[in-house]
Amino acid sequence: MTTFKLVLEYDGTHYSGWQRQLNATTVQAAVEDALAAIAQMRLTIVGAGRTDAGVHALGQVASFKTERRLLPREWLRALNAHLPSDISALSVDEVPDHFHARYSATGKLYEYHILNRSERAALLRARAWTVYKPLNIDAMSEAAASLLGSHDFSSFQTAPTDNKNPHCRLLQSELRRQGDLIVCSFYADRFLKQMVRTLVGTLVEVGRGKRPASDMPTVLTARSRPAAGRTAPAHGLYLVRVDYDLGSIPPAT
Repeated sequence: MTTFKLVLEYDGTHYSGWQRQLNATTVQAAVEDALAAIAQMRLTIVGAGRTDAGVHALGQVASFKTERRLLPREWLRALNAHLPSDISALSVDEVPDHFHARYSATGKLYEYHILNRSERAALLRARAWTVYKPLNIDAMSEAAASLLGSHDFSSFQTAPTDNKNPHCRLLQSELRRQGDLIVCSFYADRFLKQMVRTLVGTLVEVGRGKRPASDMPTVLTARSRPAAGRTAPAHGLYLVRVDYDLGSIPPAT
């Protein structure tokens, strides 16, 4: 058996998330169908992140094992011949047998896009959250920076979840404006369920003056979901990159 690491880009607009579900169109099912057509057998893939319905990816990572003897470039070419037009395979690489797309990850980068203008969106209607009232990006940036470090992020986790460890190490939490677009970037060793979307929803409340930037430590300390703001819409979220240290991946136990 050979283990492969697959990097995918996709538009999540028409998918019910990453994870395969009964009676629903998902990214995992589409990729597994493409692999089955190539390998002439069913293959199961493991994704680095279970993106929700409507969430996009610039660098989702998946891994799969197979006995089919094809070179990485042959897998890549064949996958893009079989995948739907809104999913693209960017790379395929052979990796150690104990590589696991989810559990071997050392960090993930997410971006959330906010279109901040008074007019409705046409081109970005399924790619960014339109916030019509002006946002104070300086206050939002101050609030975002106060979240850096290792914390219990229970206040930003949506229930229900089977995750028993609410601690994450947030290494990047910053905003930048590009014209009418505000790009929120978050990098951490791990993320909780809908954590980025809840972070953004809370930051938007700061930007609209509904809560002070200094409120964020209090939200963290509360360790309670009602202490934070709304969950931002899924369609503004992008999984940008998943990082690995292939030289230090421990064998599976």
